Amino acid sequence: MSTARKDVLDAVGPRLRELRRRRGMTLAGLAGRTGISESTLSRLEGGTRRLTLELLLALAELYRVPLDDLVGAPRTGDPRIHLRPATRHGMTHVPLSRPGGIAAHKLLIPPRPDAAEAGTERTTHEGFERVHVLSGRLRLLLGDRDLVLTAGEAAEFDTRVPHWLGSADDRTVEVLVLFGRQGERAHLRARADRT
Repeated sequence: MSTARKDVLDAVGPRLRELRRRRGMTLAGLAGRTGISESTLSRLEGGTRRLTLELLLALAELYRVPLDDLVGAPRTGDPRIHLRPATRHGMTHVPLSRPGGIAAHKLLIPPRPDAAEAGTERTTHEGFERVHVLSGRLRLLLGDRDLVLTAGEAAEFDTRVPHWLGSADDRTVEVLVLFGRQGERAHLRARADRT
């Protein structure tokens, strides 16, 4: 085995451990979510277990990182970032950052004919969110408040408060969203609302 290949393989274990710790997961929790035994995960992180494609795929899927990033494969010289948009709940999510830490997404939120019933869909989860309207008008339902933000306006809130985001009119709204886990605020202050 070449020295370069050995160096790449030796770095995978610590990288796996760091990914798990950054996400606040235990070996037992990771084992429960991947179906890989705790002892195998421990040996992978310690570098005493050989990696297989099956194990790497399961971990890359859970951590939501490309295999190249998981194993530390060298870049091919192409400086472009290849974003993979996804559509969830009718919104197009374009990731702008890698998983871990504060996540940045661009959202394209189309108008909905049933927007009047939006209040029944409010969600809660751990974390903090900052939304910055790039274009259009955003309707933000936050607790018992119903706010409309226009291009250039921003809001930051604790996502444990029931909330919903949608278009405030018949046009698509474009929003930049910064999301951090509980305790990881975006370190940006929202402008006081005008309600």
